[in-house]
Amino acid sequence: MPRTKKKRKMSAKQKYADGTTYKDSKGKTHRRKSFPKGHPKQVAYCARSREQKQTEKVRVRRQAWSC
Repeated sequence: MPRTKKKRKMSAKQKYADGTTYKDSKGKTHRRKSFPKGHPKQVAYCARSREQKQTEKVRVRRQAWSC
């Protein structure tokens, strides 16, 4: 039976931290970038609904973006 590689459990803070990279569905690599306060993207992201703010991913991003 072939051995399978175990995925390392990573905290959301490490995974979604500012400056980390990820691949989209097409395989293109992107860098996570937190924008400075007052930037249109930062304002739009901070204005999420209450339910979305409760996810670990969103909490980490909001903390990185200081909102």
